[in-house]
Amino acid sequence: MKTMWAPWRIEYILDNDQKGKGCVFCKALSEDDNLTLHKGNLTTVIMNKFPYNNGHLLVSPVKHTSSLSELESNEMLSLLSMVEKSIQILKKVMKPDGFNVGLNLGRVAGAGIEEHIHFHIVPRWFGDVNALSVFADIRVIPEHIKATYNNLKGHFDNLNEKGELK
Repeated sequence: MKTMWAPWRIEYILDNDQKGKGCVFCKALSEDDNLTLHKGNLTTVIMNKFPYNNGHLLVSPVKHTSSLSELESNEMLSLLSMVEKSIQILKKVMKPDGFNVGLNLGRVAGAGIEEHIHFHIVPRWFGDVNALSVFADIRVIPEHIKATYNNLKGHFDNLNEKGELK
């Protein structure tokens, strides 16, 4: 039997019941989080602690809401603009061949955190899907999450609070 090490997952395994502990997106705004890439006036970008692929980002509005209809037009524009800026940074740093970008509204639609809307941005490369995902329910993430964070953080630091380049 072969062993695959993923030491960053132990936090999830030991404490996988996040209910009652507050919203992870609101916490990212109020606390120093080592996976928060950008805190703006209207949007936040954090890395997914349990990614589908390297560079899996979560872009959320600052406003705590479960509905797009509760966002003001400037908040909606800022949210989508930050999704695009995040994609541009990922293209520059990680050079993916494409992206999956999505918004899951409601638990039945796959929202793991349904109380605070957020977009998923998942970089994709030709050949990143392999038989392990299909046959063994294993996903291979070739770079440690902290290394990916360090590669991306400086680029997000070049954005001001409005999400514009400084």
